[in-house]
Order: sequence, then C-alpha cells, then structure tokens
Amino acid sequence: MTEAASRYVSTRGQAPETNFAEALLRGMAPDGGLYMPAAWPVLPAGATAAGQTYSAIAKAAMSPFIGDALPEGALDRALARLVAGFEHADVAPLVQLDDDLWVLELFHGPTAAFKDLAMQLAATLSSEALKASGERLTLVTATSGDTGAAAVNAFAGAANVDLIVLHPLDRVSAVQRRQMTTVEADNVLNLAVRGDFDDCQRLVKGLLADESLRDRGRFSSVNSINWARLAGQIPYYVSSVMQLGGKAPRFVVPTGNFGDAFAGIAARKMGLPVAGFVAAVNQNDALARAINEGVYARRPAVETASVSMDVQAPSNFERLVFEASGRDADRTRDVFETFAREGSVTLPGSLLEAIRSEVSAVSIDEATTREEIAHAWKTWGRVVCPHTAVALNAARRLPRDGTPIVALSTAHAAKFGKDVAPVVGFDPDPPRVIRELGDRPERLTVIEATPEAALAAVRGFNA
Repeated sequence: MTEAASRYVSTRGQAPETNFAEALLRGMAPDGGLYMPAAWPVLPAGATAAGQTYSAIAKAAMSPFIGDALPEGALDRALARLVAGFEHADVAPLVQLDDDLWVLELFHGPTAAFKDLAMQLAATLSSEALKASGERLTLVTATSGDTGAAAVNAFAGAANVDLIVLHPLDRVSAVQRRQMTTVEADNVLNLAVRGDFDDCQRLVKGLLADESLRDRGRFSSVNSINWARLAGQIPYYVSSVMQLGGKAPRFVVPTGNFGDAFAGIAARKMGLPVAGFVAAVNQNDALARAINEGVYARRPAVETASVSMDVQAPSNFERLVFEASGRDADRTRDVFETFAREGSVTLPGSLLEAIRSEVSAVSIDEATTREEIAHAWKTWGRVVCPHTAVALNAARRLPRDGTPIVALSTAHAAKFGKDVAPVVGFDPDPPRVIRELGDRPERLTVIEATPEAALAAVRGFNA
C-alpha cells in the first residue's frame, strides 16, 4: 500500500503511471487529468499522539507519497525551511472560540495565508528534484490572490525555476497584489488578466497543454492541480486532530478551487479520525450547487470580499469525482469533458450520493459574511478575514452535539483591510510580513484573457 502511494495515476486514465518527482514537475497529467496516488497510505500508528512537532507530523504524513523519488533527506530539508518561515511555534495552532468551536490558524507564514504551508514545501521539493535531474523548470500558475503571493515568495530567485503568475486584473486585494508584484526577482513574471480567476485558470490549462512550450524545458504548474500542493496541506489536518487529543472533528473549509478541502478528505482516506467535512463557499456557488442540486454548471464569477474563493469551476472537484466514483477514470473523463464542452453536466444519482458521503456544502452571501465579521469581533474580540468569516458562519450552523467543529482560518484579516475595517471600525493590525511591503514599486504586465496573449507573454519571458 505504501509503495503504491508513491506511484501516480491520472483521473482520466489515459496517462502512464509515474512517480512523485514526475507528478511534481509535470503538475498536470498529459491526458488532461489530475494526478492521484495509486493507493492511499495508512497514517503511521501514533500520528496524532500528543506532543509531536509539526515537522514530525508532516514527515509521517508525506513520506509515503514521495517514496524514493527524491534525493535522500529532501523532505527533511523542505520541512526545515517551512518551519523557519513561520512566526508561531506550533506553525498551525488551534484556538478555541466557544464550546465545541475552534479555528485553525493557517496564516502565520511569510505571506500571511494558508497557501504558504504547501507552497514552501513544493518550492524546496521542486528544487531537489531539479538538482537530481539537472533540468530547468518553468512554472505557470493562476491565482485568485493567495496562491500567487505564496508562489512568488517561495520561488523568487530560484536558480533553476522561472515563475509566471496570472491574476485577474483589479480582482485581488491590494495586499495580495503587492505581495506578488513588489518582489524584485528576474525569474518572476506577473500577468494581470482582463477577466476573472476562471479565465486565468483556463489560460493556464491551455498553456500546460501546449507542447510547443516544452522547448523551454520542463513546463508545469503550482496551482492546487499539482498533487504536491495537496500533499503539503494534509499535515495540518493531522496536527488539528493531535491538538484535539485525538478527537474526530467536523472540519469547515472555506474553499475556492477545492484543493484545501480535498486535502482533508485525503487525510481521512489515510485513516485520520474525522466526523465530516463542510465546504463553505461564497456567492460563487458552483460547487455547492453541484453537491446540493446534482448539476455542475459554469456561471461567470462575481466579485466578493472573499476574493480567493471567487471560483466557478473548481479544478479539484475532478479529484473528488474520481474518488467518489470508485476511481472510475472513464466516468470521470466523461463528466469533465462534458462540462468543458457544454458548460454543464448532471451528476448521476449514484455518483452524487457518493460525493455527498464525502462532503457537504453551503454558500454564504456577502451580507452574511459581513455580519459574521462583526459577530466574531463582538463575541470573541477576534478580527477575521472574509474567507474565515464564511467558514465561521457555516460552522455556527452545525449542531452542537459534543463533536469538535474546526473552522479553517486561511488568511490574516489585514490582507483584506478595505473589507474588514468598515465592519469592525478600524484597520486590522498588520503582521510584520505585511508591514514590510512598504511602498516598493510594482512590476506587472496587463494582458487580454486570450490564449494568444498568454502564449505571447510566456514566450517572451526570459526568452
């Protein structure tokens, strides 16, 4: 079982099986599917025993996915870099708010958002794989805000990596944008796309499928379509259960691209005691409609305060469909080819039932999000970002039956001050990593949301 966990198959079943290094450096399978471990490993006995460090938990959870595909000690070096970049000794501390209600703080890293936890690991592991192969890598990633900031921080200045980040023009917060565009690194290109996140994601998938770009060397992505990103998020679910003394919680996950939520589902597949998952989305409710109504349909994304969740075609829903279908690649391929072609697909009853056994979903509107920010400040003296507010509101709707409820707090409120300040009456106090942004100049290029514009920008970068 452990050996199979370090081998990877495509959700669409038409790509060769490969190892962790190839899945990491390629990102997306050549048949258009997403890589998944061939089998789920079992968490080691004692993985949630009290007193373990985050590094120890992460090593136990992630080692089976890597196997012997990277140089010896690569994961240890990646974890050392990760922990050194976080300002809280516990890395991802669990904080109790109320009876049975907790928040998992995931914003103590170098860009004050949960994406740091996986991105720092992905950067170091990519460098380890490239050193071993002697290759160069071009990474392209779409972001609704936090992924891009975390990627720029993690990969800026890397000797063997070029990074190209696409974000929707004027649809990320000012702090998120500046965390991407004020970093002076010749290996980073920031592209501001005249469109929404789904446009950015569509362009990235098109670039990844363009074989003509392989003349640059390796060409991949660090979006959550990359399995390494999800593997790097599994440890904080394990750490949460450890901090709860081994009790099985319900996790409420604010989600856009569904990667964070699927990482939790993966942890449960590995044997982590979990009572359930709730995917909390904002008004961009394609995922909630799919789970609650059985129709997965694309609509234009609308702007919200929780900008990182402004997604209407979550990529990692494909991994959920693959798993819920009993790993039926033909069925998975049919669902997503139909969705790509027609913009809508009705999920068969048996598949929908299996999906609902994995996760439920709720959509939280903008007015309720603001009310929740106010409630958190008034009730607990806690200033939360809009994404965390979405999760907290969904969490407070759950029955209090003695089961711990853990809402993921995915970003520091200061990253979204223009939305939070009018509600609480003051600007959130920024952490050091945001204060240090200062007034440095920004570097970005605006492009149209067309494949031709994206291809031209990529071809012209460090040509």
